Amino acid sequence: MINRRFLTALCSTMMLVCLSTAVLAQEVVREIRVNGAQRIEPTTILNYLGVKVGQSVDEAQLNDALKDLYGTGLFADVSLRKDRGVLLVDVIENPVISQIAFEGNSDIKDNELLSEISLRPRQVFTRTKVQNDVSRVYEVYRRTGRFAANVDPKIIKLDQNRINLVFEVTEGEITNIKGIRFVGNKAFDDDTLRSEISTKEDRWYNFLSSDDRYDPDRIKYDEELLRRFYLQEGYADFRIISANAELAADKEDFFLTFSVDEGQRYRIGNVGIDSALRGFDGEVLKESVTFLPGQWYNAEEIKATVDKMSDQLGDLQYAFVNIRPDVQRNSAEDVVDIRFQIGESPRVFVERIDVKGNVRTLDKVIRREMMIVEGDPFNRSKLARSEQRLRNLDFFENVIVKTVPGTAPDKTVIDVEVVEKSTGEISVGAGFSTNDGPLADLRIRERNLLGKGQDLLLSTTIAGTRSEFNSSFTEPRFLNRDLAAGVDAFHITTDYQDESSYDQRRTGGAMRIGYPLSEKWRQSFRYRYERNEITDVRSNASRFILDQQGVRNTSAISQRLTYDDRDSILFPTEGLYSWLDGEVAGLGGNAKYVSGKLGSSYYVPVYERSVIFNVLGEVGVISGYGDEDVKINERLYLGGNTLRGFERSGVGPRDSVTDDSLGGNFFYRGTAELSFPLGLPEELGVKGHAFSDFGSLSGIDESGAGILDESSIRATAGLGLSWRSPLGPIRFDFAIPYVKEDFDKEENFRFSFGTRF
Repeated sequence: MINRRFLTALCSTMMLVCLSTAVLAQEVVREIRVNGAQRIEPTTILNYLGVKVGQSVDEAQLNDALKDLYGTGLFADVSLRKDRGVLLVDVIENPVISQIAFEGNSDIKDNELLSEISLRPRQVFTRTKVQNDVSRVYEVYRRTGRFAANVDPKIIKLDQNRINLVFEVTEGEITNIKGIRFVGNKAFDDDTLRSEISTKEDRWYNFLSSDDRYDPDRIKYDEELLRRFYLQEGYADFRIISANAELAADKEDFFLTFSVDEGQRYRIGNVGIDSALRGFDGEVLKESVTFLPGQWYNAEEIKATVDKMSDQLGDLQYAFVNIRPDVQRNSAEDVVDIRFQIGESPRVFVERIDVKGNVRTLDKVIRREMMIVEGDPFNRSKLARSEQRLRNLDFFENVIVKTVPGTAPDKTVIDVEVVEKSTGEISVGAGFSTNDGPLADLRIRERNLLGKGQDLLLSTTIAGTRSEFNSSFTEPRFLNRDLAAGVDAFHITTDYQDESSYDQRRTGGAMRIGYPLSEKWRQSFRYRYERNEITDVRSNASRFILDQQGVRNTSAISQRLTYDDRDSILFPTEGLYSWLDGEVAGLGGNAKYVSGKLGSSYYVPVYERSVIFNVLGEVGVISGYGDEDVKINERLYLGGNTLRGFERSGVGPRDSVTDDSLGGNFFYRGTAELSFPLGLPEELGVKGHAFSDFGSLSGIDESGAGILDESSIRATAGLGLSWRSPLGPIRFDFAIPYVKEDFDKEENFRFSFGTRF
């Protein structure tokens, strides 16, 4: 009984003590004093504090208030304490940044680094933000391959609690890939696998490339390249175990190690097609299969087959057909059986075409390149060609054409999304050629004038032997039809003193119109009027040239018929380009002649697409009519670029006394050239060339004992080197004539270089 009373009394006492402690802890704040504020108003600090005079607060509330003040990022230190009802708030403010500077950086400029960091002048300095920005700067340098870079932030204190923030940078050397090795590879050696990936080992000739720098993203891409390579070679079970990059102790080099599991190699077994399309026999698609049973398994060939089947079905109006290759491995016999599963899909028509992303280019400019319109049956081949036509405009950084389901199962919507790019050009160029000597040019061009697809060009070229001024305007859809109409104006002066002892000045203009006959055939017509003047004829020039000094006006109409199925206009590797030119002069003026040229150039890949063989042939003729002869400024010439190994105008009729080139009325020429890599990295753009040129130029209206004119064939052989350098294309050719006439003028070495910036 005594114990129970004692326990009751003890509990009551403890409750009174706790209650008294809680009352004391929740002391009423009679006053709040802020100490240490310099730049920040005390009222602002009180607002962040969240505690009011007259409010009862405990330790938990004070802790929350302390966190709130720290969370503002305005203070380096904050303390809260109570003194007999007075809450004392002591603060040390973070300084304000006056200036931010970088020192020691040369590879990456200040403005690039400043754009990467978050701190700015007039912002409050915090150590957390500085450390984050230091990490950002490190990341910038690592992206450029400088893993040995060091960044040290320094603070320079100023008055009024301000500072200057300086990032002292030691860039260090570029951290290159010193070695690449492979573990687990048995079928292919390390050199073969190194040639398949994009990352390269550090070599002296990689000075224009960054592929020998460590890049984690590139390593991931290399893993995919290795996977594709093995899957193309029949290793269907191939996998990459790991890809490790080890940084050397001096932080100057990386060593890459790829661990692989090749698995076994498979051949193709049975190939079949299962179609779920109603009324459609899958055997029709067998012609789209790009491989045969017994060949090594190749994942790229399977993908190519699926694409060809999809295109063939797309041409049959099956827009959303699903083709799934079912690959069944037979490890015991090292074969895989492949069956292409074709899902059910109705025939589809185009419901509408949506154009997106064009801000400047008018909708009609894009829509007129589409070979499909609303209401047409869906055709995948036409859709692909439409996408290529849009890319050929060169108005867009990217073109994405895709199909999405329409409002009904038999309808589709075509989405055309473009990303526009700048189509205006202002360029200054410089270069050198053995034909024209040193040259400089200025071009101002807008290829998409006012978003209508019109082309406006103003250009001038000044060279050692030639000056040229041109202007042209082209409307690609004249009268809203597929007619390309344009006008030209030109003024050209050329120095022919070395070849024929005279200068030539041409001034005139032209009107032209062109239209497609089909997807690969194109026809164009042109009317030209020019004033042609032969001037500065040397007194000791050929009498055949002295007689033609003066002005001659030419009014001519010409046509050009072309066929082009090359895979690229700039760097073709396959295809045929043919041309037929004709011109008649005499519709006014005093020049009367008929001329024509016929030629073809054919490209064929000899080995993959790295070794290319090109054969070219061309024949041309010009003839006067009425009482008019063909004058020297109208004649044909051969040599230089058209027959390497001979000077410009180095082949053909010549005055035996003065050695002046007189030109000719008939020519033929041909070229056989093999282009091949030189074992250097492909990205350098260096190729070797072995070629043989042949041709002849003959026939001239004048006659006499002083004219040397032989129709015999001339032939040369040579080697060349081309480089698509960052400054522009450079080409060297060395050719030796092995069939020639004694009066021909040789030129063994030719060099051309040009750039535009």
